[in-house]
Order: sequence, then C-alpha cells, then structure tokens
Amino acid sequence: MLILCLVTPALAVEPSEMLKDPALEARAREIGRALRCVVCQNQAIDDSSAEVAHDMRRAVRERLTAGDSDRQVMDFMVARYGDYVLLKPPFKAGTWLLWLGGPLVLLLAGGALLLAARKRRTIATAPAPPLSDEERARVAALLREPSQGR
Repeated sequence: MLILCLVTPALAVEPSEMLKDPALEARAREIGRALRCVVCQNQAIDDSSAEVAHDMRRAVRERLTAGDSDRQVMDFMVARYGDYVLLKPPFKAGTWLLWLGGPLVLLLAGGALLLAARKRRTIATAPAPPLSDEERARVAALLREPSQGR
C-alpha cells in the first residue's frame, strides 16, 4: 500500500502529455512543480491526478510549445488562476496576510498568554487589604460566640 502511495504521484503526468523535446519537457516539469493544483491542497500540478491539474499541465505545455518563456507561462497561469496557483506566492499587498498571518496570530496569542500570566501573578502576590474597624469587631464577635450545633 505504501509503495502504491509513493508511485501514484509519479503517474500524474501521463505519457500522452509529455513533450517530444526533452528540454521543453524539463522546463514544463520545472514549471509544473512550482504551480499548485487549484483543486488539491498544496499539491503541485505535476503530482496531481485531478482533471484540472491535467488541463493546467496541458496549458503549460501548449504555451511552451508556442515559444513562451518560463516567466510568460507563469504570468499566464497567474493571470488565469491568481496568485493562489503559485506554491510560493510573491510577497505583495494582496498576499501579505498569507505570509504574515500565522506569525501574527502566534505573536498575539503569546502576548495574551504573557499578559494573563502577569495579571495572575500580581493578583496572587498582592497582599490582602487590612480589615476595617467594623470588620474587626464583627470577627471578634463571631469568635466569642459559642458554636451552634457542634
């Protein structure tokens, strides 16, 4: 079963999709490893057997065969699917939350835990306020009373 799981991604690029020119095929594979399948979770189109990934691989190979550079192919795919299609999206205004969201949440949670720990420490170590005269008289009266029902 483990061998089958390891071999399945290798079967994603079908022989009928492969280009005759080994240099173009190598470029297509390199681009395919940098593009995310829009259906699969964090899986490159070269590793995905989804129909959409098949269409994306075909589009990459068609663009390369037409003479586009690697950059032009990537730009075409981003224009078609958005920055989400890139496994490593660029750091820009539209994606800053993707890049900084995780660390920001971690920092906020750490700060909240630190503040809660400090507050707890100050509450635990703060001395109790002294009793007022009225409270002292009440305590003395309670201590003088004989206990009822004991």
